[in-house]
Amino acid sequence: MGSHLSIQLAVIGGGAAGFMGAITAAERGVRSVLIFEATQKTLEKVRISGGGRCNITNACWDPTELAPNYPRGEIALRGSFSRFATGDAVSWFENKGLNLIEEEDGRIFPKSNSSQEVIDVLSKSAQKAGVKCFTQMAVTKIDYVKQKGFILRFRDKRLITAQTVLIATGGNPSGHKLAVSLGHSLIKPNPSLFSLKLKSPWLESCAGISVKNASLKLLLDKKEFKQKGTILVTHKGLSGPSILRLTSFAARNLYSQNYKGDLYINWVNENNESIRNYLKDFRQTFANNTIKNNYPFKMIPKRLWVIFLNRVSIDPSNRWSSLSTNDEIKLSEILGNNHNIVNGKGPFGEEFVTAGGIKLNQVNFKSMESRICRGLYFAGEVLDIDGITGGFNFQHCWTSAWIAGHAIASEARNKN
Repeated sequence: MGSHLSIQLAVIGGGAAGFMGAITAAERGVRSVLIFEATQKTLEKVRISGGGRCNITNACWDPTELAPNYPRGEIALRGSFSRFATGDAVSWFENKGLNLIEEEDGRIFPKSNSSQEVIDVLSKSAQKAGVKCFTQMAVTKIDYVKQKGFILRFRDKRLITAQTVLIATGGNPSGHKLAVSLGHSLIKPNPSLFSLKLKSPWLESCAGISVKNASLKLLLDKKEFKQKGTILVTHKGLSGPSILRLTSFAARNLYSQNYKGDLYINWVNENNESIRNYLKDFRQTFANNTIKNNYPFKMIPKRLWVIFLNRVSIDPSNRWSSLSTNDEIKLSEILGNNHNIVNGKGPFGEEFVTAGGIKLNQVNFKSMESRICRGLYFAGEVLDIDGITGGFNFQHCWTSAWIAGHAIASEARNKN
């Protein structure tokens, strides 16, 4: 590559969105498409996501049902998904030779369970379309020159002129800085999709236990967030799908409250009256059975049930006949409205997602072109869009990059 080159499209960022955008544009006739990746490897997030399996999308086939899975970006994505949604992404990959499999929870993976297959498909498709990819090429500055396009300046002092630029740098600050230097505003990024640390030492002895269909209510400075589903008890607090969804929707509020709040757990997903009735029935029907061994809420593992009994000072070896009305009240409270103090965030979820990015009103979602700087496009997580866990973040990458690639190709044809 020469010291000063003139190209049609420069893609900044060699991740999922960057490759999809570059391939789509090149397949539709854009010549001289170059991807510039600052690190040593492209598609690294694809490689490590889903524990090395790569959860490429979610079997949420209806675009109107797909959009609500994005705590930030739902409204903007409604139109985008009407053009390229789950079914389109699945077809795109299958047409390029990737066999996919849908799991019970809706997540879609390569049949081989290997993210390397996804990388191979994207890399070979880029190569076939004539896209060239350069690693360890960090763009430090972009100058916009009217009529000429963009001058990209690199860390190694190289200069490249590009008619069009697609920024697809994910949550990395480098892309945000470039966008801001070209007149865009940034919603400050903060973590999304993470477990919660709780000030509940008694939970430590339950590490590894999971409970399905629990209800969660998180209070943060008078604002309330709710979720329902599987929770996993960890050594420090709680994780699992419903916790990751909860933290995703509450990401900004948790950040502003320094990850401090009140979490109420309904472990059995029943109202207080129902819980009391179950306990009364058991006291009458199983009067001679021990409370520890025979209990009404089988969704709760025995280890957790015994801890609840001890927490409310009920001897687990007692018989049901000994349970007092006061015991019933205390037990129903811990089962149906268990208060825990949140005192921090745990590790990120598998996607390493951030909430925040380029303000959405500065982008035309019909083309993914900037409303501020003609010829500049965005795709993927560089925008203020993030989804819950389960393949939704990759789906947004495929969708936004596909739309951008189409629009870039269309614009290039119009100029010729």
